[in-house]
Amino acid sequence: MAKQRLVTNRGTGWLFFVAGLVLMLFVGWFLFPKALYSTKTQPFEFSHATHGPQGAAGNECTDCHAFRDDGSYQGIPPLSKCMECHEELIGESEAEREFHEKALEMAENDEQVPWLIYSRQPVCVYFSHAAHVKMAELECTSCHPDVTNQKAPLPYFQNRITGYSKDVWDRMKMSDCGDCHEKHGANNACFVCHK
Repeated sequence: MAKQRLVTNRGTGWLFFVAGLVLMLFVGWFLFPKALYSTKTQPFEFSHATHGPQGAAGNECTDCHAFRDDGSYQGIPPLSKCMECHEELIGESEAEREFHEKALEMAENDEQVPWLIYSRQPVCVYFSHAAHVKMAELECTSCHPDVTNQKAPLPYFQNRITGYSKDVWDRMKMSDCGDCHEKHGANNACFVCHK
């Protein structure tokens, strides 16, 4: 009788273990990521497809994402760069009208467009675009996704704890950098990227 109860308890124990495991996997893989990230939208409907080399504007990436005269990289262009083309209305789209009106107002108040930066790195990471683009001659798409045909900004998934974008962890993890440095024979010491 006692042996039969022990066997029944073992069967029930396995059932609880498997149910608990399935529950934890569901929480870890589906619920936790949804709770960890909030979804934000960019302040304007910016189209890389329209602005890029194959679009109506026909700009090269470096026309807006340029290096400064001192060799440092400016990243997101300042509003003044946008206003070189958008000081007057271009076209008749609602997105252009909205941008034009708000951009003029921001320019008058000496403000910048509060773009959400998908590739913003943690403060402990030092990254030089000059070293990677000019010296190593890497393409932008080595680290960034190809956005030349992107008609609207993708949703920005912000980590509620760190404040960083989820995209940083998709393509710009420390292991991605380390693998690329190893592949190209670059120095992989800690101080190269961490100051």
